Amino acid sequence: MDIALFDFDLPNDRIALRPAVPRDSARMMIVKPSSIDHKTVQCLGEYLHDGDVLVFNDTRVIPGRLFGHRGEAKMEITLHKRLDETTWNVFAKPAKKARLDDLLNFSGLQAKVIAVGDAGERTIKFHVAADEMTNALEAHGVMPLPPYIAAQRDIDEQDKSDYQTVYAEKDGAVAAPTAGLHFTPDLLDSLKRKGVQTAAVTLHVGAGTFLPVKVDNTEDHKMHSEWGEISTETAELLNSARQKGGRIIAVGTTSLRILESATLDDGTAMPFSGDTDIFISPGYRFKAVDLLMTNFHLPKSTLFMLVSAFSGLDTMHTAYKTAISENYRFYSYGDSSLLFPKEQTNET
Repeated sequence: MDIALFDFDLPNDRIALRPAVPRDSARMMIVKPSSIDHKTVQCLGEYLHDGDVLVFNDTRVIPGRLFGHRGEAKMEITLHKRLDETTWNVFAKPAKKARLDDLLNFSGLQAKVIAVGDAGERTIKFHVAADEMTNALEAHGVMPLPPYIAAQRDIDEQDKSDYQTVYAEKDGAVAAPTAGLHFTPDLLDSLKRKGVQTAAVTLHVGAGTFLPVKVDNTEDHKMHSEWGEISTETAELLNSARQKGGRIIAVGTTSLRILESATLDDGTAMPFSGDTDIFISPGYRFKAVDLLMTNFHLPKSTLFMLVSAFSGLDTMHTAYKTAISENYRFYSYGDSSLLFPKEQTNET
């Protein structure tokens, strides 16, 4: 499909630079095939039933942006994907200053460039003990806020908590699963009292999620791979809920992508551990998910393509046009939506 089909005009002042306070007071657009309603995230329980399962991505964002030098040249890297305890694929800027075998210094934390890829990609190995890697990043790195926020304000201490879900557990992401940022302990408790179950999956979101689509046709786009996991326990819970008539609600596109990667054509969820580079665009047949809770995404992004596949391209253009006119807040710190699937027609 032509990438231009996924374009829209977004005023710059619609980009949220801070989250709503409290988190669950953010607005939530309810998008059905033939209607749009306006609620807040606190109202999520109105649309869920006893026996439904909310699926959260429990990845934890690490301070994955580092500023330093290669010799006299300034250098910035953003971690993209962990290869082992101390080796990462990264995006380097300026990339031409990070050459093979170069030594990079980040205020005392050193790393060596061990491989050179395309489009600014590098593989680096940190000179630190494996069990000290997390502490080293905490000491030398900063939270990797998306460029559309970081370009408009400084990253500060508040972001360390704002850019982390309340249920984050497993270190490894360099971008937050932002749909989950809206949840609070009170909201989770209220949903539990209603009989809504919760399940955890893991997808370590990489910085590639922010990369623009540079091709003219969706068929030519190649996704960066990310590591994910679904436990046997979670797979069994999802299958049991389905058998009893419960619905599976993905909290975020990352949860949806790992679920779809691990689900058979008949809808059976399977345990999963490994890389996925699944790219979902209109024409994809969903197997795993009944509803999707997600934020508002960038024009011509793979995430807007995904929601268009789920709810329909025309429906999503209408929803986004409405969101802009109604002053919804966009992107990582922005408002939420609850998407119902498109009717099974020939709509793309």
